[in-house]
Amino acid sequence: MGGVFAHWPNRITALRFFGACVLFVILALWGDRTPQEMGALTPLAFWLFVIMAGTDFLDGYLARRYDLVSAFGRISDPFVDKVLVLGSLIFLAVMDWSSGWVPAWVVVVVLAREFLVTGIRGYIETIGREFPADRFGKIKMVVQCIAIGIVFGLPAFPWPEPLYDLLDVLAHVFVWATLVTTVGSGISYALKTQRILAQSDP
Repeated sequence: MGGVFAHWPNRITALRFFGACVLFVILALWGDRTPQEMGALTPLAFWLFVIMAGTDFLDGYLARRYDLVSAFGRISDPFVDKVLVLGSLIFLAVMDWSSGWVPAWVVVVVLAREFLVTGIRGYIETIGREFPADRFGKIKMVVQCIAIGIVFGLPAFPWPEPLYDLLDVLAHVFVWATLVTTVGSGISYALKTQRILAQSDP
């Protein structure tokens, strides 16, 4: 295998994208059923998300560790992250069994933030300035993944009632934390943009 897939970092990114697509096919075809009717597909959806989200660091680590950073990787890795997280949130917001944890309006806020930051980044880079992800953005990603993972996991296994009740509370907490970190990250990027533009003025 040659070209952009000659090295493992890009292969892992491609595999993560493929895994996300498999997850979305499962949700599109069977997500309107109850978790009990989905049967083994419910824990499969959980594990697919956990593995695809959990290996996010791996491609970047390998690329840096073995000096395999590429333009393809810099573009495709955050793209796959957004597809996995935003796609999962959209499905969770519209499926009957999960919409109680993930309100649609929260997903709209998350999408708006992504559109805003993507537009800002595109503009800043056109004027020759770098616009890398900051720590707040990375925290947001972690919080989002935890929230999604808990919601996928709640119906996937026969949790004891006290543990289920705890996870139910944590699901709501992390969805609200997703909202807070999303808005906070958007504000952080807006302030960073203001500083960059102020420095660029003659």
